[in-house]
Amino acid sequence: MLVYEFKIKSHKHQFSPIDEAIRTGQFIRNKCLRYWMDAPREEKVNRFSLNKYCKVLADNPDYPFVAKLNSMARQSMAERAWASIGRFFENCKKKVPGRKGYPKFNKFSRSVEYKTSGWRISSDKKTLTITDGTGIGKLKLAGSRDLSYYTCAQIKRIRLVRRADGYYAQFCIDIERKESVEFTGKQVGLDVGLNHFYTDSEGNQVENPRYLRKSEKALKRLQKRLSRKHKRGQLQSKRYHKNRVKLGCIHLKISRQRKDHAIKLARCVCQSNDLIAYEDLSVKNMVKNHCLAKSISDVGWTQFREWIEYFGKLFGKQVIAVAPNYTSQDCSSCGQRVKKSLSVRTHICGCGTIIDRDENAARNILDRALQILSGGQKLTLRERRTSAQSKET
Repeated sequence: MLVYEFKIKSHKHQFSPIDEAIRTGQFIRNKCLRYWMDAPREEKVNRFSLNKYCKVLADNPDYPFVAKLNSMARQSMAERAWASIGRFFENCKKKVPGRKGYPKFNKFSRSVEYKTSGWRISSDKKTLTITDGTGIGKLKLAGSRDLSYYTCAQIKRIRLVRRADGYYAQFCIDIERKESVEFTGKQVGLDVGLNHFYTDSEGNQVENPRYLRKSEKALKRLQKRLSRKHKRGQLQSKRYHKNRVKLGCIHLKISRQRKDHAIKLARCVCQSNDLIAYEDLSVKNMVKNHCLAKSISDVGWTQFREWIEYFGKLFGKQVIAVAPNYTSQDCSSCGQRVKKSLSVRTHICGCGTIIDRDENAARNILDRALQILSGGQKLTLRERRTSAQSKET
C-alpha cells in the first residue's frame, strides 16, 4: 500500500466545508463509541453493528449534517472507533497494566476519510472533486507525485487532512512496492543513544540532530506571545489564532525534519547491509523519566525503527530486534560483565579490551542477532573473526 500526499490549492470558501466534514466525521466516531459504551452486555457490538448505526445517525432528523457526508465516509469513521476498541481488547489480553488504552472521545480531529465513492478525479489526475453533500467541490492538487500511473480502481481510500500550514489530500493506492538491490554481505548492529543518534558495530557514529532543541528559542518566543493573547473578543481572537498557527507551523517543521532524517538514515543502512540488528527498546516506558523525556522524544527512535523495518522488507534484507539487557555492560570480546554507570563512556575490560561504550553495545547487539540466527549458539566477536579468517585460508 502506497500513500501519496498532495497539497490542496483551492479557494478559501472551500476550506470551511472541509472543516465541517472533519467535524462531522468526529461526531460519528464519538457517537459510535458512545453506542458501544451504552450497549447492554447481552448485546454484542461489533464493527458491523457500528456500520449499521451510521445509517441510524444519518436518518435521525436531529442530525441533518450527518446525511450530507458520504455513506462510505461515515463507515470509515465507524471503523476508526472500532479500531480503538480493538486495541483496548488486545491490551486486555496481553494484561497490560493500567487502564489498557480505554477508548477516548476525540476533540480535535484533523482528517476525514473517503473510500471508493464520494469523490471523482480528473483524467489528468490534477484535480479532485468531492461529490457528496458537504459542498467541498473541486480541489486542485499540487505535488511532485504522478498519479497517472495508477487507475481509479487502485485508489482505495482518500483522506482530507488539515495541518497547521494548510490542507492536504492523501491517496492510498493498493500496490505492492518492491525494489531490487545488490547484496553486500555486510552485517551491522546499531546502538541508539542521546549523545549520538546511533553507533554501529564498526565504530561509525551519526550525530544527533536535536531539531527540537535547536528550535526551542523560536518556540519559547511564540509561546510567550500566544499566552499574552486573549481568546475572546474580535481583535484579540484574530491575533490569538494567528500566533497559534505560527506556533503550529514550527512544530510541524520539526516533525518533518525528524521524519526526513529517519527515512534517509534507515534507507542508507538497509541498502548498505544485508543484516541489521537493533535494540528492542520500550520507548513508551523510557519517556516516563521526566529528566530525559524531551531528549528521548526529540531523537525519534521509534520512527527510525519503523523505517528500518519498512526498508528491510522493501529491499529484502534481514532485520532483527534483540533484547537490550546488559548490552553496554557485557564485554564484546570475552563476554565478561563489567558494570558501569551512564557517565562512563569507555568500556574497559580485564581482557585488555578498551573500546567506546556505544560501539561495545553495538557489537553485542550484532552478536545476539547472529546467535538468534544460529539457533542459540553464542559466538563472541573474536571467535567470529577467527572463524572467518580460517574459512578464508
